[in-house]
Amino acid sequence: MVSALTNDQFWWHLSRASGIVAWVLVSAATAWGILLSTRLLKPYDRPAWLLDLHRWLGWLSVSTIALHIASLVADTFEPQWGWAEVMIPMNTSWKPGPVAWGIVAMYIFGAVQLSSLFMKKLPKSVWRSIHMTSYAGCAVTTVHAVTAGTDRSNPIYSALAVALSVLLLALTGIRILYAGKPRTREVVRRTPTPQDSEV
Repeated sequence: MVSALTNDQFWWHLSRASGIVAWVLVSAATAWGILLSTRLLKPYDRPAWLLDLHRWLGWLSVSTIALHIASLVADTFEPQWGWAEVMIPMNTSWKPGPVAWGIVAMYIFGAVQLSSLFMKKLPKSVWRSIHMTSYAGCAVTTVHAVTAGTDRSNPIYSALAVALSVLLLALTGIRILYAGKPRTREVVRRTPTPQDSEV
Protein backbone atom coordinates (compact mmCIF):
# COMPACT_ATOMS: atom_id res chain seq x y z
CA MET A 1 0.00 0.00 0.00
CA VAL A 2 2.86 2.36 0.82
CA SER A 3 4.45 1.78 -2.60
CA ALA A 4 1.09 2.52 -4.25
CA LEU A 5 0.79 5.81 -2.37
CA THR A 6 4.24 6.90 -3.51
CA ASN A 7 3.48 6.09 -7.14
CA ASP A 8 3.36 9.36 -9.11
CA GLN A 9 0.24 8.21 -10.96
CA PHE A 10 -1.72 6.82 -8.00
CA TRP A 11 -3.69 10.01 -7.31
CA TRP A 12 -4.25 10.57 -11.02
CA HIS A 13 -5.80 7.12 -11.42
CA LEU A 14 -7.80 7.60 -8.22
CA SER A 15 -9.17 10.91 -9.47
CA ARG A 16 -10.27 9.31 -12.74
CA ALA A 17 -11.87 6.32 -11.03
CA SER A 18 -13.63 8.38 -8.36
CA GLY A 19 -14.93 10.76 -11.03
CA ILE A 20 -16.53 7.91 -12.95
CA VAL A 21 -17.99 6.41 -9.77
CA ALA A 22 -19.35 9.80 -8.70
CA TRP A 23 -21.00 10.19 -12.11
CA VAL A 24 -22.74 6.83 -11.74
CA LEU A 25 -23.77 7.55 -8.14
CA VAL A 26 -25.33 10.97 -8.82
CA SER A 27 -27.25 9.42 -11.70
CA ALA A 28 -28.42 6.56 -9.47
CA ALA A 29 -29.43 8.94 -6.67
CA THR A 30 -31.45 11.06 -9.10
CA ALA A 31 -33.06 7.99 -10.67
CA TRP A 32 -34.02 6.68 -7.24
CA GLY A 33 -35.48 10.06 -6.35
CA ILE A 34 -37.68 9.88 -9.46
CA LEU A 35 -38.81 6.37 -8.54
CA LEU A 36 -39.60 7.63 -5.06
CA SER A 37 -41.61 10.66 -6.19
CA THR A 38 -43.55 8.91 -8.96
CA ARG A 39 -44.04 5.54 -7.24
CA LEU A 40 -43.33 3.83 -10.58
CA LEU A 41 -42.66 0.55 -8.80
CA LYS A 42 -45.96 0.58 -6.91
CA PRO A 43 -47.24 -1.77 -5.52
CA TYR A 44 -43.88 -3.55 -5.30
CA ASP A 45 -41.89 -0.72 -3.75
CA ARG A 46 -41.50 0.26 -0.13
CA PRO A 47 -41.34 4.08 0.13
CA ALA A 48 -39.34 4.06 3.39
CA TRP A 49 -36.73 1.76 1.86
CA LEU A 50 -36.57 3.87 -1.32
CA LEU A 51 -36.12 7.04 0.75
CA ASP A 52 -33.31 5.54 2.83
CA LEU A 53 -31.54 4.30 -0.30
CA HIS A 54 -32.01 7.68 -2.00
CA ARG A 55 -30.43 9.47 0.96
CA TRP A 56 -27.61 6.95 1.20
CA LEU A 57 -26.83 7.31 -2.52
CA GLY A 58 -26.89 11.09 -2.17
CA TRP A 59 -24.35 11.17 0.64
CA LEU A 60 -22.21 8.54 -1.06
CA SER A 61 -22.25 10.70 -4.21
CA VAL A 62 -21.07 13.79 -2.35
CA SER A 63 -18.35 11.77 -0.59
CA THR A 64 -17.10 10.41 -3.90
CA ILE A 65 -17.12 13.90 -5.44
CA ALA A 66 -15.01 15.08 -2.49
CA LEU A 67 -12.59 12.19 -3.08
CA HIS A 68 -12.42 13.10 -6.78
CA ILE A 69 -11.49 16.69 -5.96
CA ALA A 70 -9.05 15.84 -3.16
CA SER A 71 -7.22 13.31 -5.32
CA LEU A 72 -6.82 15.90 -8.09
CA VAL A 73 -5.22 18.31 -5.64
CA ALA A 74 -2.98 15.56 -4.21
CA ASP A 75 -1.91 14.46 -7.69
CA THR A 76 1.67 15.21 -8.75
CA PHE A 77 1.44 13.49 -12.14
CA GLU A 78 -0.71 16.36 -13.43
CA PRO A 79 0.52 19.15 -11.12
CA GLN A 80 -1.68 22.01 -12.38
CA TRP A 81 -4.42 21.28 -9.86
CA GLY A 82 -4.70 23.37 -6.70
CA TRP A 83 -7.69 24.24 -4.55
CA ALA A 84 -8.34 27.40 -6.57
CA GLU A 85 -8.41 25.41 -9.81
CA VAL A 86 -10.92 22.86 -8.50
CA MET A 87 -13.17 25.30 -6.64
CA ILE A 88 -13.39 28.30 -8.97
CA PRO A 89 -14.85 27.87 -12.48
CA MET A 90 -12.68 28.90 -15.44
CA ASN A 91 -9.59 29.12 -13.22
CA THR A 92 -7.53 26.39 -14.87
CA SER A 93 -5.54 26.35 -18.08
CA TRP A 94 -6.51 22.72 -18.81
CA LYS A 95 -9.92 22.54 -20.51
CA PRO A 96 -11.39 25.42 -18.47
CA GLY A 97 -14.92 25.01 -19.90
CA PRO A 98 -15.31 21.25 -19.31
CA VAL A 99 -13.74 21.56 -15.85
CA ALA A 100 -16.11 24.43 -15.00
CA TRP A 101 -19.10 22.15 -15.68
CA GLY A 102 -17.76 19.74 -13.07
CA ILE A 103 -17.32 22.54 -10.53
CA VAL A 104 -20.89 23.74 -11.13
CA ALA A 105 -22.15 20.16 -10.64
CA MET A 106 -20.19 19.93 -7.37
CA TYR A 107 -21.90 23.04 -6.02
CA ILE A 108 -25.33 21.87 -7.16
CA PHE A 109 -25.11 18.50 -5.41
CA GLY A 110 -23.51 20.10 -2.36
CA ALA A 111 -26.49 22.45 -2.10
CA VAL A 112 -28.96 19.59 -2.59
CA GLN A 113 -27.41 17.53 0.20
CA LEU A 114 -27.03 20.52 2.51
CA SER A 115 -30.69 21.43 2.02
CA SER A 116 -31.63 17.86 2.88
CA LEU A 117 -29.95 18.28 6.27
CA PHE A 118 -32.19 21.27 6.99
CA MET A 119 -35.27 19.97 5.20
CA LYS A 120 -37.50 20.29 8.27
CA LYS A 121 -36.38 23.88 8.89
CA LEU A 122 -36.73 25.10 5.32
CA PRO A 123 -40.02 26.06 3.66
CA LYS A 124 -41.13 23.15 1.51
CA SER A 125 -41.12 25.27 -1.64
CA VAL A 126 -37.50 26.34 -1.03
CA TRP A 127 -36.35 22.80 -0.32
CA ARG A 128 -38.18 21.50 -3.39
CA SER A 129 -36.68 24.17 -5.65
CA ILE A 130 -33.15 23.34 -4.47
CA HIS A 131 -33.79 19.62 -4.79
CA MET A 132 -35.06 19.97 -8.35
CA THR A 133 -31.68 21.37 -9.40
CA SER A 134 -30.36 17.80 -9.17
CA TYR A 135 -31.72 17.29 -12.71
CA ALA A 136 -29.46 20.09 -13.94
CA GLY A 137 -26.68 18.61 -11.81
CA CYS A 138 -26.92 15.31 -13.64
CA ALA A 139 -26.89 17.07 -16.98
CA VAL A 140 -23.79 19.16 -16.26
CA THR A 141 -22.06 16.16 -14.68
CA THR A 142 -22.55 14.25 -17.90
CA VAL A 143 -21.25 17.18 -19.95
CA HIS A 144 -18.20 17.36 -17.64
CA ALA A 145 -17.60 13.60 -17.86
CA VAL A 146 -17.86 13.51 -21.64
CA THR A 147 -15.84 16.64 -22.40
CA ALA A 148 -13.22 16.57 -19.63
CA GLY A 149 -12.91 12.83 -19.04
CA THR A 150 -9.63 11.40 -20.33
CA ASP A 151 -11.31 8.01 -20.83
CA ARG A 152 -13.93 9.23 -23.31
CA SER A 153 -12.23 7.38 -26.19
CA ASN A 154 -12.80 4.09 -24.36
CA PRO A 155 -15.85 2.31 -25.90
CA ILE A 156 -17.03 1.10 -22.48
CA TYR A 157 -16.89 4.66 -21.16
CA SER A 158 -18.82 5.88 -24.20
CA ALA A 159 -21.43 3.15 -23.70
CA LEU A 160 -21.77 4.18 -20.04
CA ALA A 161 -22.37 7.79 -21.10
CA VAL A 162 -25.11 6.74 -23.52
CA ALA A 163 -26.74 4.38 -21.00
CA LEU A 164 -26.83 6.96 -18.19
CA SER A 165 -28.10 9.68 -20.51
CA VAL A 166 -30.90 7.53 -21.94
CA LEU A 167 -31.94 6.31 -18.49
CA LEU A 168 -32.12 9.78 -16.98
CA LEU A 169 -33.85 11.29 -20.01
CA ALA A 170 -36.48 8.56 -19.92
CA LEU A 171 -37.07 8.89 -16.17
CA THR A 172 -37.15 12.69 -16.40
CA GLY A 173 -39.76 12.45 -19.16
CA ILE A 174 -41.86 10.16 -16.99
CA ARG A 175 -41.44 12.55 -14.06
CA ILE A 176 -42.69 15.47 -16.19
CA LEU A 177 -45.70 13.46 -17.39
CA TYR A 178 -46.45 12.31 -13.86
CA ALA A 179 -46.33 15.88 -12.52
CA GLY A 180 -49.17 16.87 -14.84
CA LYS A 181 -51.54 14.17 -13.65
CA PRO A 182 -54.02 14.87 -10.87
CA ARG A 183 -53.43 12.94 -7.70
CA THR A 184 -56.58 11.27 -6.42
CA ARG A 185 -57.18 9.34 -3.27
CA GLU A 186 -58.68 5.91 -3.56
CA VAL A 187 -62.09 5.82 -1.89
CA VAL A 188 -62.80 2.61 0.00
CA ARG A 189 -66.50 1.74 -0.19
CA ARG A 190 -68.13 -0.41 2.45
CA THR A 191 -71.50 -2.02 2.87
CA PRO A 192 -73.84 0.04 5.08
CA THR A 193 -74.54 -1.45 8.49
CA PRO A 194 -77.70 -1.16 10.62
CA GLN A 195 -75.88 1.26 12.91
CA ASP A 196 -75.50 3.74 10.01
CA SER A 197 -79.29 4.20 9.76
CA GLU A 198 -79.51 5.02 13.43
CA VAL A 199 -77.23 8.05 13.10
